[in-house]
Amino acid sequence: RDRNWIGAGVHALQLCPQVLAEKRSLGSRDGPPHLVVLVPLHSRAAGCDTLRLLQSQDSAVVRVDEGRAGGFALLCPRLKQRWRFVTAQAGDLHAVLDLAKVADSLLFILDPADGWDSAGEHCLSCLFAQGLPTYALAVPGGTDLPPKKRIDARKKLAKAIEKRFPEAKLFPLNTEQESLLLLRHLATQKQRHLAFRDRRAHLLAYAAEFVPSQESDLVGTLKVSGFVRGQTLDVNSLVHIVGHGDFQMSQVDAPPDPLSLNPRVVKGQKKSQDMEVQDDSVNGTDEMEEDVKVLMKADPNKQESLQSEVVPDPMEGEQTWPTEEELQEAEASLKANRRVVKVPKGTSKYQAAWIVDDGEEGNQEDDDDEDDDIDDDMMEEAVSQEGESSEEEEEPAEEECETMTVSECLRDDQYDEKVEEDEQMLERYKQERMDEMFPDEVDTPRDVPARVRFQKYRGLKSFRTSPWDPKENLPRDYARIFQFQDFSRTRKHLFRQIEKEETEGASVGWYVTLHVCNVPVSVMESFKEGKPLVLFSLLPHEQKMSVLNFLVRRHPSNSEPVRAKEELIFHCGFRRFRASPLFSQHTSADKHKLERFLRPDAALVVTVYAPITFPPASVLLFKQRSNGMHDLIATGSLLSVDPDRIVIKRLVLSGHPFKIFTKMAVVRYMFFNREDVMWFKPVELRTKWGRRGHIKEPLGTHGHMKCHFDGQLKSQDTVLLNLYKRVFPKWTYDPHVPEPVPWVRSESTLLVQEVEME
Repeated sequence: RDRNWIGAGVHALQLCPQVLAEKRSLGSRDGPPHLVVLVPLHSRAAGCDTLRLLQSQDSAVVRVDEGRAGGFALLCPRLKQRWRFVTAQAGDLHAVLDLAKVADSLLFILDPADGWDSAGEHCLSCLFAQGLPTYALAVPGGTDLPPKKRIDARKKLAKAIEKRFPEAKLFPLNTEQESLLLLRHLATQKQRHLAFRDRRAHLLAYAAEFVPSQESDLVGTLKVSGFVRGQTLDVNSLVHIVGHGDFQMSQVDAPPDPLSLNPRVVKGQKKSQDMEVQDDSVNGTDEMEEDVKVLMKADPNKQESLQSEVVPDPMEGEQTWPTEEELQEAEASLKANRRVVKVPKGTSKYQAAWIVDDGEEGNQEDDDDEDDDIDDDMMEEAVSQEGESSEEEEEPAEEECETMTVSECLRDDQYDEKVEEDEQMLERYKQERMDEMFPDEVDTPRDVPARVRFQKYRGLKSFRTSPWDPKENLPRDYARIFQFQDFSRTRKHLFRQIEKEETEGASVGWYVTLHVCNVPVSVMESFKEGKPLVLFSLLPHEQKMSVLNFLVRRHPSNSEPVRAKEELIFHCGFRRFRASPLFSQHTSADKHKLERFLRPDAALVVTVYAPITFPPASVLLFKQRSNGMHDLIATGSLLSVDPDRIVIKRLVLSGHPFKIFTKMAVVRYMFFNREDVMWFKPVELRTKWGRRGHIKEPLGTHGHMKCHFDGQLKSQDTVLLNLYKRVFPKWTYDPHVPEPVPWVRSESTLLVQEVEME
């Protein structure tokens, strides 16, 4: 026991220097500036007043205005600290989530009376699901209230934030002294780590410049300047621009640091007693052009490829011309199979081959049996081919049909146009309700034979223990994806390399300029509009496509039915994309049952085609409304990257007992012709009351059948027959996600929270 305590103490002592070094480097001369993102949670909580207060410090602080970005930098040479404050645009969900991915601290601005409104509640739900970095709560204003009402409002607000932020402290922000206390708290509080960003180099663009290529003005080189965070940045790795895609870098430059604690003084300018205010240009091109040093250039032999898919060869697996070795093996086998027989004179080789020896006559019966089996197989194949045309007509009604939500702006005065949308929603509610009451049950078609309609399905003795080959009947899309032989081992090996090996490149805290190749001009246009430009370096293989499985749980704020294969918007780690997922149960078995709807009471696994991402990584699922707003429907994390995960779709055919005997019963309404009964005769039957049995024989020509069970049936019981088929997701991956319409703010959520707490 003493050894355990001593070992734990030594381990803690070893970690203390690392923690202290990390805390001291953040915001210091050698580290990146402390990035603070202001997030207003109420329409009356103005971030500009907070920024004005934070700027009004003593004369030892240098303030650098950024103009366009809606923030500023705060430099304090006396304290050897530097901060960068950026304000998230109110109502812009993508901007808030992108800034929170790279922020060191979040500063939530609350309203002194109401705290946050419905839009602020939605923003907090998304931030908590994505992963919350270090945060602080500030309450500006409230001085115009009478003292008694001010105290009551503060108590009410403290009680409201207790549910969301149990250990948080409210910082009033009305005077310079209170703003200084807030700054000290931001600088000294313990930093929270987000796993998906700590293992990857990332930066928030401080300045950007677009250089068009010679071929086209729509594509060119984007020069992005910013401070490296997280890990060392290698020029040969790929970078992901959040919301725009993956790109290669050509070189990395080292321009002068615009936020240096010891700024250079240009000759001819007088030094004022107070530190000066330094203004930056809009695009930040001035600091790029002076004293730029090239740190490193990309090596084509070491640079990561942008290939994301495997190009399948249509001729792969086809018959080719035999090689010399194969011809020699064929000759040897012919010689080995030659036999010597006695034949009459004048007999040709062709006639001799038909002469049967005495020893072969005894095997004719076995050969006849084999021929019968072959004939049966050929008959089955012919029946299956006959049903392919009808299968193609009927199958999309069950599984290939998907509901697409199209972005379309609607005005409130066009009220009657929403009637059709309401009818569709009502139909979804009915389908979800029927699936809850009668899971996986379908009606046997009358116009198509059941053996043709369900020819791709099979019966299983046991869903849990019966074998299913994961490489059987794979779709063509599986030829385009990448698969690891052992994903967990590859992930551990990569993370071990990141922790132990030192990578050559731009170190954490350096101010660098990245030359990103073949970037569309739309990236620069969005940056000029004031949207944040966030870059993440990719680990090896993270640009390649595979099958990703997410473990999610439905968000309590969403109650609308969400059907499988419906287009959703994914925010996975540093990526966001659109895809049509499959839902399946989360179990420890090797087969997982498909769920037709997103269940509100259980965790489900979501399966899509998407670029490889190494967990841990959070995931948020959004559904786009017809008016362009994004609703948060589910949250969770990345479970695995595994194309061999088997998702099984189950169909249940139901019948009703017509005549009941001791252990026998006549069942009807499951099939409607004699051939279907004979076809499904090997499949085991079960009932809703727990009986098991099998089909004995058909009765008549209208689908009645005699069945044997392990006990006597009840008259109100239902006979079921389970059929199974493996399903795969659709290739609907789209990395371009439209910008959401700002969330409509409503009344304060404080009263609702009080009622819930009571």
